[in-house]
Amino acid sequence: MSLEVLLVEDDRELRSTLRDALVVEGYGVHTAASLSEAQALAAHAAPDLVILDLGLPDGDGQALLATLRRQRNIPVLVISARQADGQKIALLDAGADDYLVKPFSIGELLARMRVALRHRGTQLQASITHYENGQLTVDLASHRVQRAGEPQHLTPTEFKLLARLVRQAGQVVTHRQLLADVWGPEFTEHTHYLRLYMGQLRAKLEAEPGEPQLLLTEPGVGYRLAEPGA
Repeated sequence: MSLEVLLVEDDRELRSTLRDALVVEGYGVHTAASLSEAQALAAHAAPDLVILDLGLPDGDGQALLATLRRQRNIPVLVISARQADGQKIALLDAGADDYLVKPFSIGELLARMRVALRHRGTQLQASITHYENGQLTVDLASHRVQRAGEPQHLTPTEFKLLARLVRQAGQVVTHRQLLADVWGPEFTEHTHYLRLYMGQLRAKLEAEPGEPQLLLTEPGVGYRLAEPGA
């Protein structure tokens, strides 16, 4: 089971970028654009880690930090454009595990998340970033997909779907989980999205799309990417 992250960020573009990066890394992601939404999700989604922006439209993220520290001992990483040392020190003293000043790299955020989780005793599985089976090669870190040595140009959604399957290569991923991780929790009933995009992926990546050997259907359950080298 993947670790669940609550991402609290009101900037739509940054929120989408971070969410996509976290999903590719194998995290389950809940997103919130306001303090009230974040408080509700923190109470009901039981995240394993929180990424917290401070400047929210209906309040300051520090209020959520205070609530979390009274209730649970989970890692909280603050992300903010505020650079003053006094602000950083106050948040760290209030219980934040780390403080990243915007802009920051995705790689740095992921590394700091791993450190925070290790400090809580959470053992992370090795990150799967490379898949190779027959003529198909996928490198998630570099966003490169090749078939028979030729680059394949995937749309962002196609890549996110493929990456989600790569993370659990050889295992069935349910329709509901794929829809939630790739499109968002509000799309878990839209199975026609999966049929459409799986068809597009097969057309680009399978030697014979009508008789797939890699992107396999588990009837009534979900989809499975064949084990590497199978």
